[in-house]
Amino acid sequence: MTNNDPDEALLERVASGDKGAVREMVARKLPRLLGLASRVLGDRAEAEDVAQDVFLRIWRQAGKWRSGEALFDTWIHRVALNLCMDRLRKRREIYVAQPPERADPGARPDSGIAMREERDAIKAAIDALPDRQKEAIVLQYYQDLGNIEAATLMGISVEALESLLARARRNLRASLAGDRP
Repeated sequence: MTNNDPDEALLERVASGDKGAVREMVARKLPRLLGLASRVLGDRAEAEDVAQDVFLRIWRQAGKWRSGEALFDTWIHRVALNLCMDRLRKRREIYVAQPPERADPGARPDSGIAMREERDAIKAAIDALPDRQKEAIVLQYYQDLGNIEAATLMGISVEALESLLARARRNLRASLAGDRP
């Protein structure tokens, strides 16, 4: 493994069975993976399941990692996104009379009603976007990825990403203004 990717040395230690390296990998990667999966899925418990699946794959694939093909961080984000998309597809296949009740992920009661309503409206508008537009928005605005990295993760060109982002922003503006795109 080369040292172009700062995670490769850590990955090499994981592959050799170093328990400290596994703990360090989890500490380093878990917050972003949970953030990504939570934003895409809208469900913290499912996001935790996705993160756990990603770490299992890291552990299983650590010894097989081929340096230079992709950045390790790009690979784990792609794995997480694929797992999220699989879960979203499965959700569509389940038909229920009423949606399941969920605990309110909202702000604390003392945070203010207006802020909670605004956040909920934004979340609902993002959740209503088509999957690819939602994925582009989450990667760019919630994962702070640049266009090149986000496009690479999505397996599309930068121009296609920019087009998705433009459509997503238009749809979000229309949704938040009360219009339906």
